[in-house]
Amino acid sequence: MQSLEPIRETVEIRAAQQPDLRDVFLCHAWGDRKEAAKDLHDLLVASGVKVWFSENDLGLGVPMMRAIDRGLANSRIGLVLVTPAMLERLPKESVADKELSALLARNQLIPIVHNTSYEALRNVSPMLASRTGLDTADDSMEVVAKKIAELVEV
Repeated sequence: MQSLEPIRETVEIRAAQQPDLRDVFLCHAWGDRKEAAKDLHDLLVASGVKVWFSENDLGLGVPMMRAIDRGLANSRIGLVLVTPAMLERLPKESVADKELSALLARNQLIPIVHNTSYEALRNVSPMLASRTGLDTADDSMEVVAKKIAELVEV
C-alpha cells in the first residue's frame, strides 16, 4: 500500500475539492463484465466503495462514450482490471483503450492484474505496466477490494 501513496494523495485532494465524486471508475474488457469485473465491483461495493461500473451506469438510450466520459470525470481514481480479455482488446483501440488513455494522463490509475501477469501486460502496454498496482496472484480479489477501500477512504 505504501507504493500507492501518490494515488492516495490524489484521492485526498480530489475528495476535498469535489466531495460528490465516485471513489473509483472500473475499466474492464467487455468479456469480463459478467464475471471478474462484476466480482470486483460487488466486492468493492460491499467494502463501501462508490464505483462507476458500465453494467450499472450505462442506461438504455444513453450515448455510451458520453456516459463513460462523465464517469471518468466524476471519479477520484481509476481501476483497470487487467485480464487476458483486456490484453487482447488493448491493441485494438477499443472503448477500454480510450478509458485507459484518459486515466493514464492523470496520476489516478491502479492496474489490477487478474489471471495474467505483469510480464504479459508489459508486452502489450509498457506504460500501464509501469504503474504500481495489485495482483490477484499475490492477494485474493477480496483482499484487493479491501486494499482499494482503504486507499479511497476519506
